[in-house]
Amino acid sequence: MAQLVECVPNVSEGRNKEVIDTISAAISATPGCSLLDVDPGASTNRTVYTFVGSPEAVVEGALNAARQAFSLIDMSKHSGEHPRTGAMDVCPFIPVQNVTMDDCVRCAEVFGQRLADMLHVPVYLYGEAARTESRRSLPSVRAGEYEALPEKLKCEGWAPDFGPAAFVPSWGATVTGARKFLIAYNVNLIGTKEQAHRIALDIREQGRGKEQPGLLKKVQGMGWYLEEANLLRDAEDLKLPVVGSQIVGLIPLKALLASADFYIRRDQLFILEEEHKVRLVVSKLGLDSLGPFNPKDRIIEYMVTSQEDRNLASLSLRRFVKSVGARTAAPGGGSVSAAIAALGAALGAMVGQMTYGKRQFDNLDGVMRRLIPPFHQATNELLDMVDADSTAFNSYMAALKMPKNTAEEVKRREAAMQEGLQRAVGVPLSLAERVSVLWPSLKEMVAYGNMACKSDAQVAAKALETAVFGAYYNIKSTSKTWQTTPSNELLSRE
Repeated sequence: MAQLVECVPNVSEGRNKEVIDTISAAISATPGCSLLDVDPGASTNRTVYTFVGSPEAVVEGALNAARQAFSLIDMSKHSGEHPRTGAMDVCPFIPVQNVTMDDCVRCAEVFGQRLADMLHVPVYLYGEAARTESRRSLPSVRAGEYEALPEKLKCEGWAPDFGPAAFVPSWGATVTGARKFLIAYNVNLIGTKEQAHRIALDIREQGRGKEQPGLLKKVQGMGWYLEEANLLRDAEDLKLPVVGSQIVGLIPLKALLASADFYIRRDQLFILEEEHKVRLVVSKLGLDSLGPFNPKDRIIEYMVTSQEDRNLASLSLRRFVKSVGARTAAPGGGSVSAAIAALGAALGAMVGQMTYGKRQFDNLDGVMRRLIPPFHQATNELLDMVDADSTAFNSYMAALKMPKNTAEEVKRREAAMQEGLQRAVGVPLSLAERVSVLWPSLKEMVAYGNMACKSDAQVAAKALETAVFGAYYNIKSTSKTWQTTPSNELLSRE
């Protein structure tokens, strides 16, 4: 699986379309970078760019964006509602796929050093990349903003991590680092800037100071005036109407699903489909109050689809069947077993859905609310196993092809083969275990479900049984391979 890092540079220009587009083009033209979102704000005079790529690619993309910002932005003439210290004010690196936070720290360090060398400007590290505790928090590093930099840079305690301790009027300073996802979320009120800021002081972690901390951990907040419109309990106390909210930039799917779970629990709703959960949150939070909220354009996982599009589970049924019948060992019986199991679980869910909400079965609504979710969840998990089985097999085959010319190479190959075989056994074993926990629910579904779906329940049972049958023989076959390979190949070299 490819490595994927998200980079979110915030540039101090949100009004000049030509400047914004030039920086966008610099990022898009960087090999290996995919620009996902450009979010300019006129009131803040700030644009948030979001792009992803390999660790090396995103560093190059950020440097290309900085190079353009340096030639086009003059901070001595900048004004806006958002705190800022430089033309490229902040540039965080965030782990997305197959990378660690340490990888992102290295991205920040490489970017910071190269930026300072390239433009001869001061650069600070923050977040997980901070070298001192006092610089871990972005608001702390940005204290005093651009206007305070001339004097701040003279203080020994505020020497930059990279670059000269010299004030560059046209640029200011850049803060770079590594962090987890930061969700930029605005609650829109009809009121004054001062009223909005009072609420922000109450809820942000920093609060009003050490003696008056805020209500919410890990939350930063401030109030500002927006031309286009500018937590809830505090707004009610001030008699301010809440007129929706907005996400600035992109958001991870799990954040929206967590919000959906809150409303589902609070309002005792029965919602299973991911798409419906997202729509619920958009409605409840008024995320489309200032403009349309298109999940495909705003949710990171929905935008980064190139890898998913190559997955077996994403293929049409026709293409999947033909791929099984091709002259390749994978996908094979393991993937087919997982697909059959997913179909069996889906049929169990269907029987429940054909019972739930019908007038003649009103007395069973509570039972169906309990029985349907296990089948729905199992369907999604078993679909994932369609690809997991093929991936595990391919990793074992790749291990077989590793070089074995030296003792060290033989050792690495054996370790890779053992890991591959363990994964190859683990997938069908997990499938069998997953199906096993469905039997009690299926028995209840047969007892209480709509009798018009009796044949569907029977097919579900047979499909699940067949899937476990396939999983058993996959495990048996793989175990035999493991027993044969060492004796024929590995032990012969001892």
